Amino acid sequence: MSASHAPPVPQRYRGVWVRRLLATPTARDDSSVVRWLQTARWHADLRIPADARPAGDDDVGHLARQQGFIGVTTVHDDARGEVCTWHRHADLQPPAEVADAGWMVFDGAERVLEAGVHADDHEVWERMPGSVGRHAVVATPDDVPTTWLVAGRFAMRVRPRAAAWPADVSPGETLAGVVARHPGAAAGLLDFEISFGALDGGWWTIAHSTLPRLEGVREPLRLQRLDAATARVEAATGGLTARVLEWDADGAVVD
Repeated sequence: MSASHAPPVPQRYRGVWVRRLLATPTARDDSSVVRWLQTARWHADLRIPADARPAGDDDVGHLARQQGFIGVTTVHDDARGEVCTWHRHADLQPPAEVADAGWMVFDGAERVLEAGVHADDHEVWERMPGSVGRHAVVATPDDVPTTWLVAGRFAMRVRPRAAAWPADVSPGETLAGVVARHPGAAAGLLDFEISFGALDGGWWTIAHSTLPRLEGVREPLRLQRLDAATARVEAATGGLTARVLEWDADGAVVD
């Protein structure tokens, strides 16, 4: 689904959400690093399993267990309740067999409970303080765009891989399985950045990233809206021109 045709999600969904619990019939996870940033239409999601890096930051098998994606979000009602669907435009993992959708029940303003529509799982999410208010989404006009998303005082950067999936990849496979089968393609398949951190006064400190070398790095980051369709991004790589996908902020500068 394109963002231009997606209705905005209700205000209660916007901000940055931390997953506190994932429960399935066979497993329970309350220690992985999971961040879901949601604007009026766009989302970015980062999931780093707690044991994803025990063998070192460059261990291919463990890095391939990370998850993350970017796309647009829709919310609608069905017979069982309110359904949130995350339409993925780019995904660290291979394409899924079914849509990513969950029945959502808000347990107060800052906590939401999710039950999988197509999977037998339950998740508990809590909103991060300081993540509501302003939001902005801008992306470079490239074939493989880099996207910056801001919610409150937090930001995410998503740079999908340039490499194509091998021809034998099937929906529902795991990245770990693909790189085990194609070790020579591992570097390109793992070159997919999703970074999350706090934005403060034109500087961005990366707390979590699919690329471990970036964690703890402090970089310049400033978004300036030039007109309705265009923004300038001042980042570590210099000044970049970007398309405005969303902008709901006081003034023309987000830093």
